[in-house]
Amino acid sequence: MGDTMLKKYQWIVRMSFISFMIYIYATVYSESGVYSFLLLNTFLGYIPIELAMHITPQRSKLFFYSFFVLWLLFYPNAPYVLTDLFHLAMLNPYNHTTGLMEFNLHLWLNFTNLLSSAIACSVMGIWSLEHITNIILIRFQLKKRFYKPALILILTIIASVGVYVGRFLRLHTAYLFFNPQWVVHQLVIMWSPRMLVFVAFMFIIQIILWGAIYISRFSLNNEEKTV
Repeated sequence: MGDTMLKKYQWIVRMSFISFMIYIYATVYSESGVYSFLLLNTFLGYIPIELAMHITPQRSKLFFYSFFVLWLLFYPNAPYVLTDLFHLAMLNPYNHTTGLMEFNLHLWLNFTNLLSSAIACSVMGIWSLEHITNIILIRFQLKKRFYKPALILILTIIASVGVYVGRFLRLHTAYLFFNPQWVVHQLVIMWSPRMLVFVAFMFIIQIILWGAIYISRFSLNNEEKTV
């Protein structure tokens, strides 16, 4: 994934997410199934991706800072979708008598839905993280070698805290606009050693994902240059 995204690729990503959410609404959410949460979580995970598409070096200061704050508030929703994979435990794919995995296409459909949302939101979320980081480097004329890793680490830590807030405090980003005082109070009292360990786990997962994507892109670019 490049630092910037051409308009046609933006629309491919946009329409892919919209199509997936329509599909989820038609097949899962409308039936009030146990996976109906997937529609909202996918939508929230897509918001920072859409916001990042509109942030470019040429934007005004007001636009940049406004959209950056919105992106920062919503970005944790992208890696948050990875925690939805715990709902795979509800599938019960093993036969209680034989202990073997059953060939049940409905189970595999739910598996596909959960994994598709998690992969799409987390991978494209990493793109938005990379994109925003590079925009900051350009706007403030910072040296890429030192400041980029620092920014990635800081933003990933913030996102990891956000995942904890969303998963265990059940605080959606929208609550900041409706009851900010209560949200701030919850954020102040949430800190504990166990919370920090969870944040460390989520940080490791995201850094591994970012590193894998970064190395893959770097290797691909080098291969294209040698062809």
